[in-house]
Amino acid sequence: MKTIKGPALFLAQFAGDKAPFDSWDGITRWAADCGYKGVQVPSWDARLIDLQQAATSKDYCDDWAGRARENGVEVTELSTHLQGQLVAVHPAYDLAFDGFADPSVHNDPKARQEWAVDQVRLALDASANLGLTAQATFSGALAWPYVYPWPQRPAGLVEQAFDELARRWRPLLDHAEERGIDLCYEIHPGEDLHDGVTFEMFLDRVGQHARAKMLYDPSHYVLQCLDYLDNIDIYRERIGMFHVKDAEFNPTGRQGVYGGYQSWVDRAGRFRSLGDGQVDFGAVFSKMAANDFDGWAVVEWECALKHPEDGAREGAAFVKDHIIRVTPHAFDDFAGSGADEAMNAKMLGLG
Repeated sequence: MKTIKGPALFLAQFAGDKAPFDSWDGITRWAADCGYKGVQVPSWDARLIDLQQAATSKDYCDDWAGRARENGVEVTELSTHLQGQLVAVHPAYDLAFDGFADPSVHNDPKARQEWAVDQVRLALDASANLGLTAQATFSGALAWPYVYPWPQRPAGLVEQAFDELARRWRPLLDHAEERGIDLCYEIHPGEDLHDGVTFEMFLDRVGQHARAKMLYDPSHYVLQCLDYLDNIDIYRERIGMFHVKDAEFNPTGRQGVYGGYQSWVDRAGRFRSLGDGQVDFGAVFSKMAANDFDGWAVVEWECALKHPEDGAREGAAFVKDHIIRVTPHAFDDFAGSGADEAMNAKMLGLG
């Protein structure tokens, strides 16, 4: 068994235009002060990283990561959630997702997709320069508008969508293989990879690619009423990354999974700060330890109620308390009889 590393913090929800959240030195010092040992970095945020330089300059990466270590944290992974989303966008979402891309490709879906693919590729190069082994991302979605089959979906619609999704991602997965990086898709509503079944549909189409991994986040499974503990055992070989995020689902006679178009505060299902929701993290961390997950436990703060800085500080302590330092030996070794093969045979009446 292996001990999970952590706690780490995903910085995407904290980067801002005011100190200490507006600079690499400021935000890494703040994260260390909160009790974190690592940070997961949104590669699209120029306040924190110059992705082009990171992809092309080992010296830049050494200096950038070295400053983080001097400030008390190490870089755990880069994230391309926003760029990955743009690898595959249904036209219904063109206007909504344009804001994720560089202004030079707005109102041009083809150019935006090419930009997104290049961004994911740059982040893989940067990850290699940083000596990292995994990268977080979204899959994007072509079929999501048809997730609830009314009117009935035409035959072959979903299959064609997944064929195309795989066609777009296969070259990136091959590039990830060349760089020694796992691409970890966050299984997330709004993405075509939103549960185990859809993840498997994708794997089938990319030839069970060794670099196609899963970013496990139990909060998204709570809100889908999916068994988040069984999921760990099913996909133990494919889970390459772990977001520690809490959620609660409290259906009423008025609303359920779909939330009635309400704000996050008023939805039956909503994200919560760690310890305030319904995820059984004792069981989650136990299964991760038993299954030899040795990556980082990365807090992703999203809460409809609590202040983010309070959630961050509480989250560091929460994860630290839940990480299991695995035992190097069996608990009952003290009672070992020192038997050998001959004695075993005699005990079984085979001597």
